[in-house]
Amino acid sequence: MTDRPLRPVDLARLAGLSTQQIRNYEDTGVLPPAGRTASGYRTFGETHRQALLTYRTLVKGYGPVAAARIMQTVHAGDVPAALALVDAAHAALHEERTALRATGEALETLGNPPRTASPPPAGSGGLRIGEVAALLGVRTSALRVWEAAGLLAPPRARGTGYRVYGPDEVRDARIVHSLRRSHYLFHQIGPVLQELRREGDGAALRAALAARGRTLTARTRAMLAGAGRLYDYLDGADGLAGVTGVPGVTGLTGLTGNRGVTAGGTTTGSTAGGPGPSPR
Repeated sequence: MTDRPLRPVDLARLAGLSTQQIRNYEDTGVLPPAGRTASGYRTFGETHRQALLTYRTLVKGYGPVAAARIMQTVHAGDVPAALALVDAAHAALHEERTALRATGEALETLGNPPRTASPPPAGSGGLRIGEVAALLGVRTSALRVWEAAGLLAPPRARGTGYRVYGPDEVRDARIVHSLRRSHYLFHQIGPVLQELRREGDGAALRAALAARGRTLTARTRAMLAGAGRLYDYLDGADGLAGVTGVPGVTGLTGLTGNRGVTAGGTTTGSTAGGPGPSPR
């Protein structure tokens, strides 16, 4: 921790960044407004150092775009909106886990389905919709609904125009049926089918799912670290003071407007959003 004012180059060296990146972060609101010396040079302090560390920790789990939006929203004075961005990122990650679990459940149900699973009768060229419905124990209307939702795409026989379900189409119908019985929604089932079609067989898909699961676990841990750092930043334990976080209260004491940043040895009278020698 430092009690002396920091120049852009000092803050850049602490984080291993360029001075231009530090200026950009302040200009875009990733960092709170800097103080200014009498000659117009930026001065930073401990609050800015903690803001920079918070942003860089958030990036590891939330990505640079979401991390920047979170910090910008905090420094704009709307803590509830910033926390809503955090919530949205975690909700999106939950959706990814749900899709991953759905794919795994489909594979467990089907085993490791070969391309010839549920083969059509010899010489028939495929199964009709009624035969597939009987095989699965569903109505033909269910298969039509799944097709309308884009989950199935059985080709049509020449001349008659009847739907023809080959081995792959039967396999897809079995996956849809299995996941619908587990109460998965259509938008959750679509990615399962896409994964299986892309990987080609159950073994390859299982390996891909395991790798993705490890990636999601690592990302979750990184998001937890970022959320913890953000909590400290908002709570004042590592920098920010005066943040209430109460819905409907959007003020950030000492961060916005002409009051400037008053913590950590910075000067008041910030000109962020107003005139000032921005290159310095």
